[in-house]
This record gives sequence, structure tokens and C-alpha cells, in this order.
Amino acid sequence: MKVILLGATGMVGQGVLRECLLDPEVEGVLTLGRNATLQRHEKLHEIVHDDLSDLSAIEGKISGYDACFFCLGVSAVGMKEEAYRRVTYDLTISVARTLVKLNPTMTFVCVSGAGTDSTGRDRVMWARVKGKTEDALLQMPFKAVYMFRPGYIQPLHGIRTKTKWYRAVYAIVGPLYPIWKLLFPKYVTTTERVGRAMLNVVRRCYEICA
Repeated sequence: MKVILLGATGMVGQGVLRECLLDPEVEGVLTLGRNATLQRHEKLHEIVHDDLSDLSAIEGKISGYDACFFCLGVSAVGMKEEAYRRVTYDLTISVARTLVKLNPTMTFVCVSGAGTDSTGRDRVMWARVKGKTEDALLQMPFKAVYMFRPGYIQPLHGIRTKTKWYRAVYAIVGPLYPIWKLLFPKYVTTTERVGRAMLNVVRRCYEICA
């Protein structure tokens, strides 16, 4: 299995990258982003590309892949809907359109979020935008499309979020992870479990969609 990973420097993306590199069924991982991961591994290849909304210059390097793990995302705090939509909807759909054109048998896995509104009419801005993004992705002719809607994600294995105020929150609530997991098992997970689950749905698609 050869996979493309976007958002590899983010907290979720770091977890997915770790699990991909550890998985013996993953032959190669191509990370695509504005910044390098600064990691070294025989399976890992990286493309640093400033404008992810336009991949035309690197199309020859992003074909022949079996899956895409799309882990890019920003917090909606303090953002107006137009700006949030550009990052969450416009960028995601632009990347997906290019990838499905070059990799028609690709499985696309996108990290969304708990509380996303699939009707696209929610009063909460981020839930509405994420819902529209999910709907647009599900209409694309990939081999399969999967959405992940995690709630609280506990970072493991030295992984840290880049967002300062998230780090402050994790410093407070992180030690209580066992309690959150006990009380809210459906809404609490880890970076390790998310990464493994994303790989598992791609494997499952091979069995069902073949």
C-alpha cells in the first residue's frame, strides 16, 4: 500500500504518520505540505509545496497511490466563515479533485470532527462548513471515501499539537485522560488509535470494494 498524507506536521497527522511507518503493509508514505516533518525513514518521502490549492506543478509526483489520509485542519476560533471555508472546504476539495483525477482507484480518508452537521444547515459555523465538505467529498468518484469525526484525541508517543492554546488545554486535561475515556468512551481516543483505524478502513475497503 502506498499512501499520501496531508497534515503530517499536525497532531493527528503525526499520529497517522507514525502508524503508517510502523505498518508492514505500508510500502511508502508521501507527505505533502507547506512544511517538512523533519523525520527520516526509508518509507518516507516528502514534498514541500507552498500552495496546496494548486498541485498542477507536482502532478507527476502524486499519482500511483492507493490512499490519501487528509489530516489538514485549523481551529475555527476567531475565524470568519469565509476564511474558514477557504481552508476547510475550498482547499480540501481542490486537493481531492486533483488526487481523484490522478488516482481513480484511491481511497480518501478525511479527518472531520465530532458535531459536524451533514445537512450543512447548522447554526454553528464550523459544523456547517465541515458538513458541506464531507458531502462534496462523498460525491467524488474515489474508490471509497471515509470520514473520521473524533472528539477528544489524547496525543501519545511524544506527539504535541502546534496550537499554543491547545497545548495549554492538554496540559490541564491530559492527565485526566483515563477518566474521560471511562466516562465518554465514544468521544475519547488517542493519536495511535486514530492512525490505526484509518489504516484499517483502507484495508477493509480492499476486501469489500475489490
